[in-house]
Amino acid sequence: MVASLIGRDGHSLAVTDFVLRPSGFERMLAIMPINASETRAGRVSQRLLEIETYRLMALKGLPVAKQLIPELTKAEQQLADITAQLENKAASDQELLDTLISLATRIERATVAHAYRFAATQAYNKLVTQRIGELREQAIPGTQTIGEFMQRRLSPAIATVEATAQRMSYLSARVSRASALLRTRVDILTETQNQQLLEKLTRGQELQLRLQSTVEGLSIAAITYYVISLLLYVAKAGKAAGLPVNPEMAVGLMIPIVLWIVWRTTRRIHDKFFKLH
Repeated sequence: MVASLIGRDGHSLAVTDFVLRPSGFERMLAIMPINASETRAGRVSQRLLEIETYRLMALKGLPVAKQLIPELTKAEQQLADITAQLENKAASDQELLDTLISLATRIERATVAHAYRFAATQAYNKLVTQRIGELREQAIPGTQTIGEFMQRRLSPAIATVEATAQRMSYLSARVSRASALLRTRVDILTETQNQQLLEKLTRGQELQLRLQSTVEGLSIAAITYYVISLLLYVAKAGKAAGLPVNPEMAVGLMIPIVLWIVWRTTRRIHDKFFKLH
């Protein structure tokens, strides 16, 4: 039996046992003085009904929390295994990533499905506490008050719901941190591979530059050879025309000059190309 005096001056008495009858209803007895107004009687009755209504609504989250506890325990164990594999490199990054995505999806689905119920439980519990405070209860010796009854019977259920909600939130955060660690490791591995690829490309470019220098040297020699050949034909033609010239001697003296001109022209073309790029 739960009973208490209500009001600052204890003008009323509220008695109940919070037991459902075969009819499906509870009984609450509110005794008030004869001179009490209908407004006060209605206000006291309404607060008593609201306390029980909000208490039942707050307890709606308890079965959900009990149902989630085994699933959360299993998810925490799976996350611990993933973390151990991540530390020991016992599985490939792709396998760990797939497992983490699956686990995160399960947790997110549970959060979306039940977060509103846990939030409603906290809201209804605050309403219960507020309505009890508005009663201004005074204890009757040997009988627990409505507030004491709620403290003993409702508070553990609310604590269970809040702990389950926090546990689900912490688990989601831990999965996010594990995913971040895995992404960091994948990024570092990718950067290492890119570094190795860049080194290979650099070596390839060095070989290409060496080959290009070799080709340029051969090109200079070939162009010089063709120019000297043309000059030799010109000198021979001049000698045949009666000019006092020795073709071989004249062309031989022109070789250094032609070689320098070809090399200089090639360097200018090379410099202009690199300026454009």
